[in-house]
Amino acid sequence: MWLVLGIIAIVATFINFYMYGTGKDYKLAMAMGLSFTALTLVAGYRMVSDWVELEDWSALLDVMPTMETALGILTIISILLNITPILLELKNKK
Repeated sequence: MWLVLGIIAIVATFINFYMYGTGKDYKLAMAMGLSFTALTLVAGYRMVSDWVELEDWSALLDVMPTMETALGILTIISILLNITPILLELKNKK
């Protein structure tokens, strides 16, 4: 599920840039991109929670170190990409 939500977050981010580029109101797409990023993190957390309940320690040991780093970096990138149009707008007003 986290993969599907992550793909939707990426698509929403591209829609955000497209709408900003065409001069349309992009704030809904920005909110969708950030919201689906949050839902992706929640889905990943749920997957890990399921592994803990099943006591699947090998899955946790194999996946979590890489997943923690990747999700952290991708979340920061998503936030920066989604707020870029707002920052560009502020820069252009000055």
